Amino acid sequence: MSAPPVLAVEGLVKHFPILGGILQRRVGEVRAVDGVSFTIAKGETLGLVGESGCGKSTIGKTVLKLIEPTAGRILLGGEDVTKLPPGAMWQHRRRIQTIFQDPYSSLNPRLPAGTIVGEPLENFAIARGGETVERVAQLFQRVGLRPDAMRKYAHEFSGGQRQRLGIAKALSVNPDLIVADEPVSALDVSVQAQVLNLLIDLQEEYGLAYLFISHDLAVMRHISHRIAVMYLGRIVELTDKRTLFARPLHPYTEALLSAATAPDPKRRRQRRRIVQGDVPSPAKPPPGCHFHTRCPYAVAECKVTAPPLVEVAPGHHVACLRRPVGGDPGPLPVPG
Repeated sequence: MSAPPVLAVEGLVKHFPILGGILQRRVGEVRAVDGVSFTIAKGETLGLVGESGCGKSTIGKTVLKLIEPTAGRILLGGEDVTKLPPGAMWQHRRRIQTIFQDPYSSLNPRLPAGTIVGEPLENFAIARGGETVERVAQLFQRVGLRPDAMRKYAHEFSGGQRQRLGIAKALSVNPDLIVADEPVSALDVSVQAQVLNLLIDLQEEYGLAYLFISHDLAVMRHISHRIAVMYLGRIVELTDKRTLFARPLHPYTEALLSAATAPDPKRRRQRRRIVQGDVPSPAKPPPGCHFHTRCPYAVAECKVTAPPLVEVAPGHHVACLRRPVGGDPGPLPVPG
């Protein structure tokens, strides 16, 4: 019997209420995440990519149980943690850690770096006293920091070094899964590559699973094994990165790749597909396929029927009514 995935998300929904009037009554809701499902295996990186406001970070926070889901299930190692209260969730915190976009905001400016990284070890009773100091020194070396930097404070480090501190802190409790929410977007390009390579090395060494959230397709191509493309709270395409970049099947994915700064040099010669219009509000998403208001291929059925995420080719899932299931999906007809 095969081991369960490190993380399984089933039909995840997160709606935020909109309150109005003097009595602050509920007058609507923001559909931040609208029925999302995926799995992440041991040693795998799943990338979540999409425009700002599509629900990527909300998924990350919900998986971490920083906010409660409206519906759906979250399973860690096959165990359902969806409805666990904070006290019962504590025993699972070791298994899932996070790396934040802004490392400085996640580091206590009043504590030395060694204390910051060592806190989780003592909180989870993994180490005490001198053993904590020894293990923190080893973590500093593993992420590329000098052990004598343990006495420094957060403001004495560069941006890239602060992110390495955040990685060391997440790594300290030997997690199974790390949720990385835009972890390199605030760094210089050269530093980005160093941090990404460090994450890849750590994954190979410890068998870590990553849920990697980013809007940068070049970053996704470097670190991800599979990529889920999100639009307005839904996954519209999910496949391995090689297939996604070589042959995107959803019109929104095509537009993202076309607008990117040449993630694939071969695609530069192709005609750019520019998506017209703005992203609709998640407080009032369009009926049917959420993308139909901007899709050049949309037909009447797209305006009333929400396409399910189906496997149209082995390992390649797409939410598009115009994609046949099975065999070679082929290209969509060029819009007239």
